Amino acid sequence: MLPPRAYIFISLNGVRILSIVALLLVFASNISTLVKDVKAVNAFMEAGKAVATGTANNATLEESMDFDYITGSTVPNQPAGAFWAVLNRLFILGQTIVLILSEIGWPSQFFSTYFPVLGKEFGLGALGLIQMLIGAAILSHRVDTFTLVAAFFLFSIGCLNVLLGLIFREGAKSKRSVTSWREHAKSALPTHVGPLDVRPMVNASTQFMSSSQKGNSFSSPFVASPATFVTHMHTGSTLTSHGTHLSEDGKIPEKGSFGFGRQGEKAAAMKGFLISKPIESLPKYAPN
Repeated sequence: MLPPRAYIFISLNGVRILSIVALLLVFASNISTLVKDVKAVNAFMEAGKAVATGTANNATLEESMDFDYITGSTVPNQPAGAFWAVLNRLFILGQTIVLILSEIGWPSQFFSTYFPVLGKEFGLGALGLIQMLIGAAILSHRVDTFTLVAAFFLFSIGCLNVLLGLIFREGAKSKRSVTSWREHAKSALPTHVGPLDVRPMVNASTQFMSSSQKGNSFSSPFVASPATFVTHMHTGSTLTSHGTHLSEDGKIPEKGSFGFGRQGEKAAAMKGFLISKPIESLPKYAPN
């Protein structure tokens, strides 16, 4: 069974893939709409010239000159309407390219410096808002079916990204990042240090003593109860925490000190204490 962090990683990357697909669909549909708008504007200008010169006597064609929108396009029939319509499509295309690069995470330093809200230090809320704005801008015009579906899909993914941004906040992108996953895996505590299993402390001490007793017959009288931090604290009394009296020279009778060597480590492991070496202090050739 996978840990919860793995399910979060898979879910967030699934949403990221859907987001990239929606942006690609919007990019393709806007190119198609832009081409149709340019053709419709050219046909409208030719019809206007024909009406102005009087070569066209079609009443329907003359009435189309007064429509609010150019026939067969999303361009408004007003001064500089074609310019602003084409510029709007170009802006949408540019925004989709930037958002796709942001979802891919390249170049990360560029976004962290010039567009921090799309960088790895911010969550998915800003990304979702921009996607919702793009979708709303497209859906506010009458478009063909392909563009309509792509824009609606992008708007839905934007709403989902806003929701994920509210849940995970600024840590959303780090939780779905592959590099962060690897760094987290490297920084995790090792389950084995050499031949020792250091996952649970009690199990580790048991395995340690069982493996050590096979190679060296060692027995200790300290198995009865775990040691405390004040076992050897001097309180002015000759009575120790184990109920025994100190000898004249201040030593515990029949319970010699094991020091900081191998025997002391074994005795500490018998009491349930096991200190593993940090990863940084281990040589590179040490097994994990």
